[in-house]
Amino acid sequence: MTIKETHPDYETLRDVPPMETTDYTDPRCPFCTDAFEKDTPPRRVPIDRIMARANAYFAADDYAGAERHYDYWLREAEEGRDDRGLLFLYNEQMGLFRKTGQKEKALDAVSRAMRLLEKMEMTSSITAGTTYVNAGTVYKRFGMTEPSLACFERALPLYEAHLAPDDGRLGGLYNNMALTLTDAGRFDEAEQSYRKALRVMERVPDGGPERAITYLNLANLEEARLGLEEAAERIEEDLNLARELLFDPSNPHDGNFAFVCEKCAPTFTYYGYFADGAELARTAQEIYKHART
Repeated sequence: MTIKETHPDYETLRDVPPMETTDYTDPRCPFCTDAFEKDTPPRRVPIDRIMARANAYFAADDYAGAERHYDYWLREAEEGRDDRGLLFLYNEQMGLFRKTGQKEKALDAVSRAMRLLEKMEMTSSITAGTTYVNAGTVYKRFGMTEPSLACFERALPLYEAHLAPDDGRLGGLYNNMALTLTDAGRFDEAEQSYRKALRVMERVPDGGPERAITYLNLANLEEARLGLEEAAERIEEDLNLARELLFDPSNPHDGNFAFVCEKCAPTFTYYGYFADGAELARTAQEIYKHART
């Protein structure tokens, strides 16, 4: 899924929507419309609850359910004039549509989020950094290298200035930026970015699976830079490091780990680690099956 960000102090909805002004106020005269103007505070959507339910859909590999879930709360946020909720949901949609390959919907979510950042005057915030990262991953997914790099470059100073060196979001930025740098043929810069990602994720609790992804990305980088035959020794080293991290019994078997296993399995298979690829794919399906029961 996309990189997660904390959202403190969000209000939750009541079971019954709050009364509008027109429910209890009569106009002063037939020509007075002040009482009908929407001057009430925004009605916040319950972000923590939305995230929890979405994670349940992802854990069950139910992307269609997650899309319906987001669509419902988008309507609620629009009706409640909750810009913060809308920005959160556009970011969530970016990750969902990127995963499901829905290009037009993903790009639309990017455009809406960018416009909303401008409207809210938040382009220098951590939230903006996360939005730029998510947009960069969307552009990367659909082969749009230049706009992808531009987004990561906008996020980089915001994250480096405001996030701790052990914040997983910073590691995610380095890793995703390196992927796009590899696509651009900037291999040395990509390797430097991957090494930065590893240093961050070494400090993050339960960061092993994310480090495994980075090692597999490094294997792909070495092949792109040197060719499969010349890079064989380095690729083997990277795959063995990734394998050790993924098969660590202390890894939490949750939806995120299932996604990581599913994502990593084809790389192991591609490089001839057939048994490991099959085991990772099986683990992912077992986690998804358990979540659906």
